[in-house]
Amino acid sequence: RHTVENFWGQRMKKEIKKLKEHCILCGFGRIGRHIYEFIKSEIPVVIIEKDKEVIEELKEKKILCIEGDATCEDVLIEAGIEKAKYLVASLGEDASNLYVTLTARNLNPELYILSRADNPQVEKKLYQAGATKVVTPHLIGARKMALSLLKPNVVDFMEIASHSFHLDLQIEEIKILSNSSLAGKTIIESKIRDKTKAIILAIKRADGTMLFNPLPDTVINSNDILIALGEKDGLEILDKLAKGEIKS
Repeated sequence: RHTVENFWGQRMKKEIKKLKEHCILCGFGRIGRHIYEFIKSEIPVVIIEKDKEVIEELKEKKILCIEGDATCEDVLIEAGIEKAKYLVASLGEDASNLYVTLTARNLNPELYILSRADNPQVEKKLYQAGATKVVTPHLIGARKMALSLLKPNVVDFMEIASHSFHLDLQIEEIKILSNSSLAGKTIIESKIRDKTKAIILAIKRADGTMLFNPLPDTVINSNDILIALGEKDGLEILDKLAKGEIKS
């Protein structure tokens, strides 16, 4: 058995070294497990976990993982943080997530860091430590439960749109590159709806301004991010238009 374990351990290290633009998931508890299930088909993931039983479970399932403390620089480096695109700090203690965020930001200034905060008062400190986005799971859960009471049909729609792995309908964010034929056109001139059947829910400008439900005469600029609702095939066409791979 030790020979098999050593084999998989060495193979995992080789696989992790090959990765780039992957996600490092720190903590594989209740929340970490759900996050992994949502993102595993879209992004390569490396899990950092201290619990030996959990590590054994991950190895048996041949899921890339590292046994260790995610607050340690050496462990993050072993997980390929310098080449990673994302890091999720989903440890059980706010202090640990704060330390992971600080350490990770120092190791990779370009990293997108998503951090969990159980105490809303820690949110500001996490942003100061370098988090890109902070999420408070129990507040999100409470809001959704309240909405389910007050606006059940809205929640039903959100469920359909967000669970895109079950249905064709999904929400995507699509960046407009400078060589895109959409850049400089208004929404109506772009004929996005005719060509893709997608609905533009919002446009995020390069300066961070968010335009919700933009009007037909709203101009699409390069470096804008379109928040679009549509079917998978249509959104793929829109993505190609945004990248300049096909012309409108």
